[in-house]
Amino acid sequence: MHIVIKRLKRLLVRAVSVFLPRRQAIALDRWRRGQEEHRKYLMCEYVFASYGKSGRTWLRVMLSRYYQQTYALPERILMGFDNFHKINPAVPRIFFTHDNYLRGYTGNLDNKKDFYNKKVVLLVRRPQDVAVSQFFQWKYRMRPAKMAMNRYPPAGSDISIYDFVMNPECGVPRIIDFLNLWARELPNIDNLLMVRYEDMRVQPEKELPRIIRFLGMDPDDERIRETVEFSSVENLRKLEKENYFWRSGSRVKAKDPSNPHSYKVRRAKVGGYRDYFDDEQVARIDGLVSSQLSEIFGYGEEAPGPSGNEAAGKVASGG
Repeated sequence: MHIVIKRLKRLLVRAVSVFLPRRQAIALDRWRRGQEEHRKYLMCEYVFASYGKSGRTWLRVMLSRYYQQTYALPERILMGFDNFHKINPAVPRIFFTHDNYLRGYTGNLDNKKDFYNKKVVLLVRRPQDVAVSQFFQWKYRMRPAKMAMNRYPPAGSDISIYDFVMNPECGVPRIIDFLNLWARELPNIDNLLMVRYEDMRVQPEKELPRIIRFLGMDPDDERIRETVEFSSVENLRKLEKENYFWRSGSRVKAKDPSNPHSYKVRRAKVGGYRDYFDDEQVARIDGLVSSQLSEIFGYGEEAPGPSGNEAAGKVASGG
């Protein structure tokens, strides 16, 4: 029944938006999305929060695989909000969010009150790599309506990757603001696990068990090993080409199979942003991050890679 109501709301909003000024139409659609996120927020046992292109889909694949092994769930589908829970109630409802539409709906724009009393996994990634990945998402995968809704340049805009990355509306400055707000609010969140994408890439066999424990399970070594192997970048690229997750829509599906930039699993390279800029541009981008981003995430001037940072680890192990 909820799916029917959700689709009817979407159709109604689209129909009404035809007669509204552009700004009001966008605001209405954001409100609709926020209302749907709020429904999930109220029902969930766990929240996974991240900025877009921080590795959430990869983490979702790993969680899906682990739960599939643990409870003999169907394959070729990814964990959504409660699809696995409906099959087996032992699987928790997990709300995956970029904390975009929800805060607009609740009005908590300058704080994280929505998450104070929730069990939260915060997935973070180096802003420079996020911004570059966002550029390719915008250029080759994003729908024009989504661009307008989130203040990205219009489709087909003649903008260089450097200008995109430095753009306050969609690039590194916006990502820094997102992460800094979380940094300020971390002490107010009762139960939080912070996970760095870079650490997951380098040592998934150590990071995944942390997440599994946070979700209330004892990690199984063999399942962890198989999950890490299944979720390797090489295997996911292969599965995406085969449209393995076809039952989960376009989440892990190339928009244009002939264009490697349109794949969801593109490079997954830690520090790969450096490949797209000259030394002077890299210095400017790195300087922006070094001077403005909270130190709690461990993304200072050190070479990209796992932190090994005990101070960051104390935050990450909270709860």
